[in-house]
Amino acid sequence: MAASKTQGAVVRMEEDRDGSCSTVGGVGYGDSKDCILEPLSLPESPGGTTTLEGSPSVPCIFCEEHFPVAEQDKLLKHMIIEHKIVIADIKLVADFQRYILYWRKRFTEQPITDFCSVIRINSTAPFEEQENYFLLCDVLPEDRILREELQKQRLKEILEQQQQERNDTNFHGICMFCNEEFLGNRSVILNHMAREHAFNIGLPDNIVNCSEFLCTLQKKLDNLQCLYCEKTFRDKNTLKDHMRKKQHRKINPKNREYDRFYVINYLELGKSWEEVQLEDDRELLDHQEDDWSDWEEHPASAVCLFCEKQAETIEKLYVHMEDAHEFDLLKIKSELGLNFYQQVKLVNFIRRQVHQCRCYGCHVKFKSKADLRTHMEETKHTSLLPDRKTWDQLEYYFPTYENDTLLCTLSDSESDLTAQEQNENVPIISEDTSKLYALKQSSILNQLLLQECLKN
Repeated sequence: MAASKTQGAVVRMEEDRDGSCSTVGGVGYGDSKDCILEPLSLPESPGGTTTLEGSPSVPCIFCEEHFPVAEQDKLLKHMIIEHKIVIADIKLVADFQRYILYWRKRFTEQPITDFCSVIRINSTAPFEEQENYFLLCDVLPEDRILREELQKQRLKEILEQQQQERNDTNFHGICMFCNEEFLGNRSVILNHMAREHAFNIGLPDNIVNCSEFLCTLQKKLDNLQCLYCEKTFRDKNTLKDHMRKKQHRKINPKNREYDRFYVINYLELGKSWEEVQLEDDRELLDHQEDDWSDWEEHPASAVCLFCEKQAETIEKLYVHMEDAHEFDLLKIKSELGLNFYQQVKLVNFIRRQVHQCRCYGCHVKFKSKADLRTHMEETKHTSLLPDRKTWDQLEYYFPTYENDTLLCTLSDSESDLTAQEQNENVPIISEDTSKLYALKQSSILNQLLLQECLKN
């Protein structure tokens, strides 16, 4: 079975000719029965087990030894040393206890060689010194199916737990930063920390086992440990200053301890949130041309200066304003020799006057835009622009409507201006930012603020 798998599962299995012990996955096996590899404990219950009665434990696949669920590494080491079996990619097994119990039963029904690849070590040594190790991995279809089923079952349990937490109204928690107490749903405290303390661990609907998650974070803070860089500090005030100044009010995304609290890490077998996200990004890049090939761009509509008429192209809008309101922007641009920035000022000036229901031709204010439009059409005031000094002001660099598409479609071509008119244009020189204080004192914004204060 799959030689490539067997090569990665058993590490450094060659005999040391100088007499030192060989290892399997970093665990010594030569003279293993004469070596004390860990602290020993006397049996506390019948049967030779060292676990407390009633505590969750996992049995060995081949013998009656039991180990606590939290100490699965000891069980794996026991099976390597005593029974010479290696389980590949154990971190990808969603439920270790059920996995072991399943294979414990199957190995009593059929020989181990029906399920495991045989790895012979010390192959160059005499036959009596050679040993066989057995590799159990997901190359075996039965093992792969088992791992997938355990993953589905775990995902089902996690989603049920998440739904229960979402509906729970008896949650009780205390903010880690201000010690404010919260009752009700878990989302209340999570939203509070995100809003008031800029500490965001994710949307409540993406988190599971929230109480345990918050307790884990609280324990780190009680140990004076930064949640992001995970450095330890001498006192609480120093820790708070560090997290605030360094903007470390977030968790370390590389710390796998937090993975179990996010639903995304249970979605696919053996894939973390980073791998799932990376696959999504890669898929978008791989299909980028296909995704954009059928894209139909909808042109942004520009709105008339005097009414609510919208047009998909600037040409249609110019025609509408000329026909309906007798306002020819292109003609005005040509006659007055307006450059791009002067056109912007003029458009923003007209927008503001219309928004305030004021006729810029006679300065009369009306109750509604409809009344203003009727007046301007009857009196032909749409084409009666005031003197240039009225609208050619710095304040009209700023748009009346921030989404005014008409401003983006104005022509900046100066081909229709005479050479003399082009030479009369004042060049735009960028402000010197090396002297910020002087810049603030002479900024045009100060003039605008002063004018607004005088008006009010």
